[in-house]
Amino acid sequence: MNILLSKTKSLLALIAAVIVLLAGCQMADSKESGADRSEFNQYWYSGKAEITRYALEQARYGEVRKGDAVLIFVTEDFLSDKQVKYEFGDKDNAVSILKMNATKKFYTGIYPYSIMTSVFTPVDGRQPSLKVTTTSQEWCGHTFMQFNHRDGGFDLQLRSYFQAEGDQDSRLPQALLEDEIWTRIRLAPATLPVGKIEIIPAQVFSRLRHQGVAVASAQASLSTIRDKKLAEAEILVYTINYDNTEHSLTIKFEKGFPHQILAWEETFKSGFGPSAKVLTTRAVRTKSIRSDYWAKNKLSDSHLRDELGLIY
Repeated sequence: MNILLSKTKSLLALIAAVIVLLAGCQMADSKESGADRSEFNQYWYSGKAEITRYALEQARYGEVRKGDAVLIFVTEDFLSDKQVKYEFGDKDNAVSILKMNATKKFYTGIYPYSIMTSVFTPVDGRQPSLKVTTTSQEWCGHTFMQFNHRDGGFDLQLRSYFQAEGDQDSRLPQALLEDEIWTRIRLAPATLPVGKIEIIPAQVFSRLRHQGVAVASAQASLSTIRDKKLAEAEILVYTINYDNTEHSLTIKFEKGFPHQILAWEETFKSGFGPSAKVLTTRAVRTKSIRSDYWAKNKLSDSHLRDELGLIY
């Protein structure tokens, strides 16, 4: 009996220690984010989106091109079963998500590129991103790619003008999406995985390289630095180095809430054949505003484009 009582006390002590440890982790996450729930709600549920323009230097065809990159973050209700924005009807399957629309516009010689990726990540952080889509348009043709999270993995659709890609439907196992790192930075950077990770490369990377999509292994790290060119205070840097390739991604962002993304760099092989070379795409924040942009659709609202400094 005494032995049983002793074991019971030990088990209770262990449980108590785990609870304290978990509480400490939660406090550390909250402290790092610098935001309580009311501050979070006030920022992300104000009825406005955050729109940030970046000066873009995009590697394409073995050369670096200047352009605009824009990140738009906004919350909305999203139907988890149909995986579309909730607009009417039964709301039982609606979840609050942070949506990112990421656009790039640049020229290659005479013709333009227009690329957009949309990411839909539940705000509660208990689910993977539910959906990611990417479209790429240029004068040769255009492509569309979509991931839908279902049954512990991702359904993949690819529609492309190019013969080698054509129309494809396939299945990917569960893994971290490179595309969702951006929304997870904004929601809870302390939860970003570090060390050895399994990751699905960004849809834009796969399309610009015209290669298949598969889970890859990589090394990830999260560090603190000072960069007075980007911010007065310390900033966080999240880096992914893909194994066995010359592909890496570095994102610099505010340490404190709302963790706005300040700059990023992506290194990969650009171009095809003997002209291909390893180059780095760079983007640096130039201007950020908050606006209900969907209501700013009159000619008189075009001054907001000038305010953002959009060129392309």
